[in-house]
Amino acid sequence: MKKLTILPLRSKRSFIIFCIFMIALLGGALILAIFLGSVMVSPGTVCKVLANHLTRKEIYEAAWTASEESIVWTIRFPRVLMAFMVGAGLALSGILMQALTKNSLADPYVLGISSGASAGAVAVIMYGWFSFMGTFHIAFGAGLGALLSIVIAMKVSSVDNKITATQLVLAGIAVSTLFTALTNFMIYYKQSGSDKQKTAMYWMMGSLSGASWSSVVYVFVIFILCVIAIIFFTGHLDILMLGDDAATTLGLNLRFIKMGIIVLCTLLTGAIVSVSGVIGFVGLIIPHVTRSLIGPKHGRLIPAAILVGGFYMIICDLISRVIVSPEELPIGVLTALFGAPFFLFLIRKSKSKFGGA
Repeated sequence: MKKLTILPLRSKRSFIIFCIFMIALLGGALILAIFLGSVMVSPGTVCKVLANHLTRKEIYEAAWTASEESIVWTIRFPRVLMAFMVGAGLALSGILMQALTKNSLADPYVLGISSGASAGAVAVIMYGWFSFMGTFHIAFGAGLGALLSIVIAMKVSSVDNKITATQLVLAGIAVSTLFTALTNFMIYYKQSGSDKQKTAMYWMMGSLSGASWSSVVYVFVIFILCVIAIIFFTGHLDILMLGDDAATTLGLNLRFIKMGIIVLCTLLTGAIVSVSGVIGFVGLIIPHVTRSLIGPKHGRLIPAAILVGGFYMIICDLISRVIVSPEELPIGVLTALFGAPFFLFLIRKSKSKFGGA
């Protein structure tokens, strides 16, 4: 008798129901993340304040204080939106890197991309590099660091122009350690006790406390552009998973596709790290969890991972804010506590079929 399996969800109807369910969960998480914190704001007030601001009309008469409105609209709402984009962006980067390398252990953190971006951001903060870029100088430094780190990792792990899974992970860990050491050196070489040094330390642990409307708009623009580009790559990613030889036989321009994936990962990770610092293992956990629920086809995996990754990061950020309230736990600490055991679990299961299907 054939064994009946529910997961992964294979029918179109079940996929649509899953997406609707995740959107409902996201809505609930959004309200929960805004009203919970060191200062509690009732869910009713949260909904009314958001309704007034989003419609730009006074639908509800203000029965709340100016400080409550500021907490909801100026502090927490942009932070929740940033959490969603950070989680979704890192999940997408993880999917791209795993398709590129055909390695289930690849993600921006493990491969050193996040550490490279962090080193670039710290160099800009501490030494004022790339000041000619104006307000985008940190983002430019982070992007440059991310690009340099992935190029080194892939170059070192390449054997006869083929990237082996084991060597890629080892090279990524080495590159991550190298850039983390460089970041520490830059911080301690210029010990001044200034705000610059404190800000630089923030990049190493990861936090969304600096989220503002201006940073939300900047990340949103890059996020949307990258998502649109990734949609065009969706079919190519499925072919890429068949192997380089099969992809070439099917007429795929491997050099163009791989360069495109690297550029998209660099842009996404650089933009995210420039506003949040290093947040590890999201690009490792979310793709695997989503594959187990949806299956390996990228046309379904990508939108589902955006929803799951965004939800995961909103919840992680909420926990980081309330677990040691009124203080705040760096979100990178929390994701590492969740991600490191999951990474060990994946290493243990490395002989299993990649894709979770």
